[in-house]
Amino acid sequence: MNDSRRRRSAAASCLAVTGVLLATGCGGEASGSSTETTSLKGTPVKVMVWAPENTQGSAQPGIPLTAQAYEKWINANGGINGGPLKVITCNDKNDPDEAEKCAQQAVADKVVAVVGSYSLAGDRYMPILQKAGIPYIGGTGVSAAEFSNPLSFPVNGGTPVVFAAHGRQLVQEGCKKISGVRYDLAAAAIVSKFLTLGVTSAGGAPPKDLKVPVTATDLAPQVAAATKGSDCVSVILGTHSDLFVKSYVQSGAKTKLGSVVGNLTPQLAESTGGGGSPLEGAAITGYYPPISDAAWKDFLEATQGNKDIDTTNGANATTWVAFKVFTEAAEKLSKISAEALVKELDTTKGIDTGGLTPPLNWKASTALPIKGLNRIHNATATELTIRDGKIEWAKSGSTFVDVRKVLTAKPAG
Repeated sequence: MNDSRRRRSAAASCLAVTGVLLATGCGGEASGSSTETTSLKGTPVKVMVWAPENTQGSAQPGIPLTAQAYEKWINANGGINGGPLKVITCNDKNDPDEAEKCAQQAVADKVVAVVGSYSLAGDRYMPILQKAGIPYIGGTGVSAAEFSNPLSFPVNGGTPVVFAAHGRQLVQEGCKKISGVRYDLAAAAIVSKFLTLGVTSAGGAPPKDLKVPVTATDLAPQVAAATKGSDCVSVILGTHSDLFVKSYVQSGAKTKLGSVVGNLTPQLAESTGGGGSPLEGAAITGYYPPISDAAWKDFLEATQGNKDIDTTNGANATTWVAFKVFTEAAEKLSKISAEALVKELDTTKGIDTGGLTPPLNWKASTALPIKGLNRIHNATATELTIRDGKIEWAKSGSTFVDVRKVLTAKPAG
């Protein structure tokens, strides 16, 4: 068991790069401070949100837009304890120096929390927030520091949870010989490790690990290798999963496809035939219910008509969940401050997100007992599928699947 835990601890340091593979990125304009006006008379509650915008790599312009949509929605519904929520945004530009500046701005502006943000530079911003006592609520899990710093309060289990759950889902849906296709990056090996853990825990044979050169544009060789002798392929290439699917369609292969959220998307299904797409029936593992679930009613209402917010984007969804958590905790306080928020989050018996997650808490007793991942408390995932070109529950009556035992089990032998 000690060897297994050492491997998982080392793997935790790779999460930052792996997170890029799970993101659905696109371009966008730079953000600034909110200008939303409100008639609420209570004390304004200031928070900050940051994400890379209008930049190379995994831009996430929908995150600040989602935060601003939440601000408008909550203020139209009474604010927080009668005071208006004020969202301050910051563009970290996928630059560690800029991420550090965002954190310094958060301290200077005396925000009570950083909520629902995305940045790869956790080792730069978390020490600044920790020193100032500012909680980091519901980051999107792309920085290793989010899973270890005591002032980080993640709302999902990130890469370890979703890939372990994905492996189990594939086996439970009848996959006997599985291939995993991911980029040829040392950091991306973490995907294979947790996928294998999930598959073998469900009684399946270890999946074939196929690597794609980061510069590859024609993935015909990888499609041939992945589909040969396999009945299921897990495609883990992030926004470039379309390259694999294009070659897959051209090959005429019939091997079942699957992935985690952010890879095989509704947009990709639509572009390859909608309900007749080869992605129809694909096994998709996520963190939350599908967007069609009633739990997302407020999110859809708040973002209605805003074509710049992709409601199927996992990062945008996490931002909304993070604000739900923040609001639930803040409304229990007589005076909202960063210090009081941290205490409330550390001791809460359960934050209700309205069905978007199970009740959340960050007590020491519920932490995942793995070094480097000990801020993971929510070890659940959701089993989904692509049906009629949309992501839906895999089965009627589905709910959250807990893989805590899978992640912490003593290895056989």
